Amino acid sequence: MRAVLLGGGVAALLDGTSATVSFATRGVSFTRLWQGVASGLLGPASFRHGAASAALGLFCHILIAMVAALIFNLAIRYLPALVEHYLLSGAVYGVLVFFFMNLVVIPLSALPKRHFALSDALVPIVVHIFCVGLPISVAARIFSNK
Repeated sequence: MRAVLLGGGVAALLDGTSATVSFATRGVSFTRLWQGVASGLLGPASFRHGAASAALGLFCHILIAMVAALIFNLAIRYLPALVEHYLLSGAVYGVLVFFFMNLVVIPLSALPKRHFALSDALVPIVVHIFCVGLPISVAARIFSNK
């Protein structure tokens, strides 16, 4: 449980900070960004609910990071090599989380349908490696018996 909370919490913080800074440089406010995340559940109505939908978006972001950490920590029970090679497995896991989010979760959400372009994915993939996969795998390593 500690590995899930630490890994998921650090991943949520780092990835959320990265998204907030990235969108701020494009003129998107903190509230608007996180309302956009909540619009995955609420659709366009999210943008009419102010801080409440922004808070929902942040909650969803944290929940997704915690679930990602939980899945990794469950996987190491069956694949101990993941924790033995935690840097490599964390990097690969970050890439897998990125593709799962963009090819499964987002298309199934209430967000408007968009074309996924691999050419636009390099920076977000690197962010997911360092801000999602590695914090989760490092936390798993810290709390493992290795």
